[in-house]
Amino acid sequence: MVTAVLPLYLTMALGLSPLAFGVLDGLYQGVTVLVRLLGGYVADRFARPKVTAQVGYGLSAVCKLGLLAVSSPTGIGAVLAVDRTGKGLRTAPRDALIAAAVPEELLGRAFGVHRAMDTAGALLGPLVAFALLLYLPDDYDSVFLTSAAFAAAGCTVLWAFVRERPAVAGAVAVRLRSLAGLVRDVSLRRVALAALALGALTVSDGFLYLLLRDRDAVSATAFPLLFVGTAVAYLVLAVPLGRLADRVGRVPVLVGGHGALLLCYAALRWGAGLPGPALLVLVLGALGVYYAATDGVLAALAASLTPAPLRGSGIALVQTALAAGRLVSAVLFGLLWSALDQDTAMTVFVAALVAGLPVTWRLLRDAENGTRRAPVASGG
Repeated sequence: MVTAVLPLYLTMALGLSPLAFGVLDGLYQGVTVLVRLLGGYVADRFARPKVTAQVGYGLSAVCKLGLLAVSSPTGIGAVLAVDRTGKGLRTAPRDALIAAAVPEELLGRAFGVHRAMDTAGALLGPLVAFALLLYLPDDYDSVFLTSAAFAAAGCTVLWAFVRERPAVAGAVAVRLRSLAGLVRDVSLRRVALAALALGALTVSDGFLYLLLRDRDAVSATAFPLLFVGTAVAYLVLAVPLGRLADRVGRVPVLVGGHGALLLCYAALRWGAGLPGPALLVLVLGALGVYYAATDGVLAALAASLTPAPLRGSGIALVQTALAAGRLVSAVLFGLLWSALDQDTAMTVFVAALVAGLPVTWRLLRDAENGTRRAPVASGG
C-alpha cells in the first residue's frame, strides 16, 4: 500500500524534485545494503531465522505509523531508512526458511510460490490504497494507518504459525570467518557481481510509473493501480517461470527477465505514438515478466550455491549486491532526469542495459556451471 502511493505522495503532495525523489528512492531501495548481511549472519549464527525475520517485519510495521508523524523530506527519509532496515533484516532469514523447507531441485518452484503469495498481497494493497484515495482524496494518512494494521496482522501470522527447523546436532557454529569463505567462493562471488551490475541498470518502479503519468497513460487518482497491473502479471507468471528455471536453468530465465525489462524501457522511451492503454499494458506486462523471472529465481540460484548452515548469509550477500546497485541506479536516474531530461535518462539506461546483459549473462552462466557449493571456513 505504501509503495503504491509513495512516488505520488513525495512528488505531488510534498513537491519533491526528480533528484530529491531519486535520493529518497535510492535510500528506500539501498539502505538495506549492509543490514541484509547482518540479518543473514544473525539468522545463521544463532540458527534462528524466524526470530530475525520477526524483528524485521516488526520494525517495518511500526514505520507505517511513523509516516503519520512526519512530513519533511528529512523525517520521511529517516522513517524509510528504518523501514528498509526492517526489510534488510527479514529478507534473507525468510528466504532461508523457504529454502530449508524443500529439496534443492524444487527451489525455483518454492520461491515462485512465495513470490506469488507475496504478490497477491501486493495486488490487494494498491487496490485498498486506490479505494481509500478515491473516497478520501489526498488523505495519505488513511493509507499509512490501514497499512500498519495489515502489517500487524502479518507479524501475528508469522509468530503464530511459521515453524523453523531445529539446528542439526553437531553442526559447526557459524562465525564471521565463515562469511569470508562465502566471499572467496568463486561461483557465489560471480552471482553477487552480476546482481550488483543488474541492480545498477534497473530503473526503479517509482520512476517508471511517473514516466507513465507524464505520458498521460494514467491519472493521478488511478496511480496506485499501476502496481496492480504489474502484480497481476507477476502473480500469474511467478510459479511457471520458477518451474521453468528448475528445468532449463536459472540463468536463461534471469537473463530473459532482463530482456523484458529492456522492452519496458524501450516502450517508455520511444513509444510516444502508442495509445495510452497500449503503452500501459505493454509496460506493466513487461515489468511483471521481469519480476517473475528474476526475483525468486535469483534467490534460488544463490541458495543452490550456498551450504545449508550459511544459506541466509549467502542469499543476503547476493541481495545486498542487488540493493547496492539499485541505490546507485535511483540516484543516477534522478540526477540525469533533473540535469538533462527524462528521455535522455532513459536512453542512457537502455544503452547501458544492452551493453551490460552479455557481460552479466557470462558471469551468471559461469557461476551456475562452476562450483555448486561454497566452502565453510574450517573450525567455524
